[in-house]
Amino acid sequence: METIKVIIAGARGRMGKEAVYMVQKAENLQLAAVLDHKYNGQMLSELEGFAGIDVPIFTNINECFSEVEADVLIDLTTPETGYIHTKTALEHNIRPVVGTTGFTEEQLKELKELAEEKRLGCIIAPNFAVGAVLMMKFSEMAAKYFQDVEIIELHHDKKLDAPSGTAVKTAQMIAGVREAKQQGHPEEKETMKGARGAEMEGMHIHSVRLPGLIAHQQVMFGADGQTLTIRHDSYNRASFMSGVKVCVETVMKVETLIYGMENILD
Repeated sequence: METIKVIIAGARGRMGKEAVYMVQKAENLQLAAVLDHKYNGQMLSELEGFAGIDVPIFTNINECFSEVEADVLIDLTTPETGYIHTKTALEHNIRPVVGTTGFTEEQLKELKELAEEKRLGCIIAPNFAVGAVLMMKFSEMAAKYFQDVEIIELHHDKKLDAPSGTAVKTAQMIAGVREAKQQGHPEEKETMKGARGAEMEGMHIHSVRLPGLIAHQQVMFGADGQTLTIRHDSYNRASFMSGVKVCVETVMKVETLIYGMENILD
């Protein structure tokens, strides 16, 4: 079994810590370095919560990629930083696995062209939880039979983007099999702006942000005399790690950008 050498960006974050622990436990993965906005030149083991993990911390991405031999970058940062990290990784022949959402269509197009030019895999996943990916797939199936649908996504209050990447991806998948339809009363009027949430092809997407939540989404379908609700809940960030590992292993075998874990699961 060939070892995959990994760099993690955002290792001190809540998702990043889980990714560090996952890589440490995996027999076929090896942590080579981490990227951070501070602690340059220190070892990760010097920081609280990372005892015994002796890998260097870099604040300069080009310096990190030049000095450290690595196969994959796991990026768990912010949309702005994640885009720069992804592009720079591809330029250094390192395959990105990105859990950051909020990329624009133009950025995704640019990154896909770069990945194919370099013949490198790149996976951007709005959600690494296998259950969440199945929720999206089941919603796509249901949308063939239920035209009226609303998406409610619920996340912790530290999340930066709204709606979530998972909600947007779910809506896109549904839109692929559903004819656009304006839902609700034709003369409906918001007496408070935003009451009906965001809209895509007549579907409505609602974002909830509260402390105590992690990552949750429900897709509600309605028809005469019945409703169907498909819901997924992540109660901790360890729930995402099996998906991260699958993506790291898969990105080594592809030569293009893949957006969404549903495209790599059987």
